[in-house]
Amino acid sequence: MADKELQSIHQSLQRSFQAKDFQTANQLLTTAKLALIQRNLLLPTSSTPKAVLSVVRDILELGALVSIYLNEEAAFSRFYSQLQPFYDDASIPQSPNKSKLIGLYLLLLLSKNDIAEFHTALETLVERTEDDVFIQYPVMLERWLMEGSYDKVWNATKSTQVPSEEYSLFTRILVNTIRNEIAMCSEKAYPSIPVANGINLFFLDSERAVVEFAREKGWEISEGRIYFPQDDEDREVLQARNVIENTVMYARELETIV
Repeated sequence: MADKELQSIHQSLQRSFQAKDFQTANQLLTTAKLALIQRNLLLPTSSTPKAVLSVVRDILELGALVSIYLNEEAAFSRFYSQLQPFYDDASIPQSPNKSKLIGLYLLLLLSKNDIAEFHTALETLVERTEDDVFIQYPVMLERWLMEGSYDKVWNATKSTQVPSEEYSLFTRILVNTIRNEIAMCSEKAYPSIPVANGINLFFLDSERAVVEFAREKGWEISEGRIYFPQDDEDREVLQARNVIENTVMYARELETIV
């Protein structure tokens, strides 16, 4: 059994997380990490009782989840890396949070457009994942991203398909990545578009949001239109138009439904 101090830290951390008091949980994580270092518990060993290793793994998992709620991507990645030896140790009882955290890591890679690392991480999984909703969700999103079906990705991030609350936090980053990709394609495909069309095209809520996004991009706005910077040497028009057409088709389908 884990020693009393470590158990106390673990229990306090669980209470803070369940109460959604993530700032307090983050402070407790600092104490927890120091306790783990002092006890040489950051790596599992055969001499460490399995009950202790399970507590350590739980602390690291809570650290990863707290990092998501605090929008600390780097901290999440560090906790995820520290969890790998515990996940690879078959002698430790499997965690119910393992699939969720693997899926979240895959989703983070997608949001950073790190497709190569995404596939590397996916190929290292030894478990069957076909029926695992937490892992299949980012796999599905990645397939649609590669197809240029951004409308399907957008729809999936706004529906009950999102496996858990934590996924919603990372999908915001992914949608922003998609929005920037569409913006880049729009610059190459068209000299200008009406501001009103930007609502559906860039997955925004209002013309005001479109104008703010255009200003962030440094685009010119005049008489209700957005004018993109021209670059005749780098248009790639056909590929860009395919992406835009997929998005516009989705927007028209929405109008039909409404």
